[in-house]
Amino acid sequence: MTRIVAESLIERLVAWGVDTVFGLPGDGINGIMEGLRRHRDDVRFLLVHHEEAAAFMATAHAKATGRIGVCLATSGPGGIHLLNGLYDAKLDHQPVLAITGMQETSVLGTGYQQEVHLDRLYEDVTEYNLLIDNPAQLPGVVDLAIRAAYARRGVAHLTIPNDVQVAPAHEDPYPGVAPARPPATAPIYLSAPGVPRQEDLEAAASVLNAATRPAILAGAGALHARREVLAVADVLGAPVIKTLPGKAVIPDDSPFAVGGIGLLGTRPGEELVEDCDTLFMIGTNFPYTKHLPEPGQARVVQLEADPIRAGVRMPTEVPMIGDAKQGLAALLPLLERNGDRGHLAKYAKAMERWRADMAALRSSDRHPIAPQYLMACVDEVADDDAILTCDSGTIATWAARQWTIRGERGFYLSGNLATMAPGLPYAVSMQHAFPGRQVIAFVGDGGFAMLMAEFLTAAQHRLPIKVIVNNNNALGQILWEQMVLGYPEHGVRFAEPAADFSAWARSCGGYGRKVSDPRDLAEAVREALAHDGPALVDADVNPDEPPMPGKVTYEQAKKFAEAFLKGQPHKASIATTLFKDKISQMGR
Repeated sequence: MTRIVAESLIERLVAWGVDTVFGLPGDGINGIMEGLRRHRDDVRFLLVHHEEAAAFMATAHAKATGRIGVCLATSGPGGIHLLNGLYDAKLDHQPVLAITGMQETSVLGTGYQQEVHLDRLYEDVTEYNLLIDNPAQLPGVVDLAIRAAYARRGVAHLTIPNDVQVAPAHEDPYPGVAPARPPATAPIYLSAPGVPRQEDLEAAASVLNAATRPAILAGAGALHARREVLAVADVLGAPVIKTLPGKAVIPDDSPFAVGGIGLLGTRPGEELVEDCDTLFMIGTNFPYTKHLPEPGQARVVQLEADPIRAGVRMPTEVPMIGDAKQGLAALLPLLERNGDRGHLAKYAKAMERWRADMAALRSSDRHPIAPQYLMACVDEVADDDAILTCDSGTIATWAARQWTIRGERGFYLSGNLATMAPGLPYAVSMQHAFPGRQVIAFVGDGGFAMLMAEFLTAAQHRLPIKVIVNNNNALGQILWEQMVLGYPEHGVRFAEPAADFSAWARSCGGYGRKVSDPRDLAEAVREALAHDGPALVDADVNPDEPPMPGKVTYEQAKKFAEAFLKGQPHKASIATTLFKDKISQMGR
């Protein structure tokens, strides 16, 4: 049997340690599918129901394992569908390789069916982007693509015409006229040194040792450096703020943890930003600059892997370039222990009050179901090494505040793209990568409806994911964003009937239960998490529960009131919910 180009492609992926390709077949990639068939014992093709989900799964694989994620789509519309998931990888700096088909080289440029020049379409999303038009380019360009994805923390793309896919491997159909031959490369990537320069470490230590009210802001780039972050926080006596993608950097019950900042953050986190005289940013490129210290308020030290991102959000006195774990380990011997624990104790006490306020909202007596209670039910019974994946929207607020990082728990969501619908495909991918861990998707009804077919994917691949649907029959985040602008809501609530997603789960052969009564919720969640297979709980929650900021500003309150005065249609229910929230917190 003639060895074809597609085999060369797949064999090189295997050499790079790739064991799974997420995708959907099509006539534009039949040659690549044959390559996968011939090497099915080495690499698994995980068949999905939508190409967007395949790209999300590849991104999730990269986030959870640190290894490159690979997705595959056919030419034209299939490749177009990948884009949203690929932008998720781009904006969260994850190494992903997208492979797409292309029309035969002899008809390119003739307006042939589904002729979309995906290499041009992908120019903005990729760090490496190539149309392969000669079999001799493989496998060398696979090495270059994967190295680029790792080195630049982003997306690489190879698009391969039909006829090239099935051509004899390594065959060069053209006479060579240049003084060159296809490079003989190797499937090896050497990462850049992770320890910052010594002079930068010493300058950073000088600033940090002089701090009297220090704060640490830790992001996703520090997820692998928990021990080092805690050690630095202890030496400096510094409370630690966590970005949402970096929620799992340190445990939520740590005496150093003060939660997050921004609209989804905590009151102590916001107060610390306003109060600190020194801010140490570790592994984060936090984009919401209004929630960072005013320029000149605090001295800033930053430990960042990418030189381009260092100092991009605010003036940084000492930028250090390096890996969070290695950089902190090198910095620690240069730091002097801060014996004054008053600053740290102040924020530990503030967090005690905040946690009590959040616990007061987890009431099982509220009807409709309080979304805080729904997340608390999951938090209470989930394993200590469970992975929670989350969609974008109000559900991210409930997860940020009610999902407790303890033990080896994980937390993943679309950080900078903040797109709808990644929670479910993330869960499928992570359950595939970690078959022994409990994986829970916490999703809204809007996001789940977009890619709900991937629950069937989980069932068909026997992946026991658990899905919790926070069903308010609305696009909740947009509703509150409209009101914060001073506008009454418009076009954000779906018409009746509200969906019953539990029926879909049961039709797929999984566990499915619809819950409207809060008295039934804890039992339903326990049953779902204990179920031996994919399971889903569809909970009807209060659509008028606002995801209030940790610290409400005068301007936010004013705009909220303006929306009421201009004719907010559900103002009575919203006001009642806010009143109940306050009464619950006062009565704790």
